[in-house]
Amino acid sequence: MGSTSYITLSRQTGLMNEIRAVANNIANANTTGYRQQGLVFSEYIQDSRHQPSLSMARAQVRNTSLQQGVLTQTMGRFDFAIEGDGFFMLETDAGNRLTRAGSFTPNADGDLVNMDGQRVLDANGAPLFVPPDAQSVYVASDGTLSADGQLLGQIGVYRPTDPNGLIREGGVTFRADGGTEPVDEPTILQGFLEGSNVNAIEQVTRLVEIQRAYELGQSFLETEDERIRNAVKALMR
Repeated sequence: MGSTSYITLSRQTGLMNEIRAVANNIANANTTGYRQQGLVFSEYIQDSRHQPSLSMARAQVRNTSLQQGVLTQTMGRFDFAIEGDGFFMLETDAGNRLTRAGSFTPNADGDLVNMDGQRVLDANGAPLFVPPDAQSVYVASDGTLSADGQLLGQIGVYRPTDPNGLIREGGVTFRADGGTEPVDEPTILQGFLEGSNVNAIEQVTRLVEIQRAYELGQSFLETEDERIRNAVKALMR
């Protein structure tokens, strides 16, 4: 196989990875707190003193869109949405994770948890407790949580130190290997949920473009394979 075929195959691999990413975005267009994901294409150059240099395409770096999603009013007293920068912090078995999905509820012990039972952390990194018999729950715009007039704590809002280093784990949770830091002046809305930030029309259009590009590359590979076969047959006559 010639270098031209290797270059085309590297491009095909990158396009296939992007197809998976875009298809996943489309599938989660209505998922609460979902962040759109894309791929960054880069050039890999192999340089050798004794052979011509070889340039290939790579698409292994994933980037996450931090654009604000649409806020929908639910009137749920444990539904929260962050307006602007930041993420909620969850305590999981694998460590703390970030999310924009703010549909929470108190568990049997009174800990505020998400739908997977993972505890929501406050501004100091401790779990938030809501008395099971609380009649009224109020969250101020800065995340201060109170029940029946009693102050309970402040919902933590954090940002990744390296926004480009977010690693998706599951649909709406992220790992920040570069660390996190508190958002100084967060804005939290009670009774709202943030929807997905996926632009469905844009993603469908992109999917069609990628599929056409992939089909063009596949056609080139088939033509190149046929050319090599014909050349071999001619040499063997």
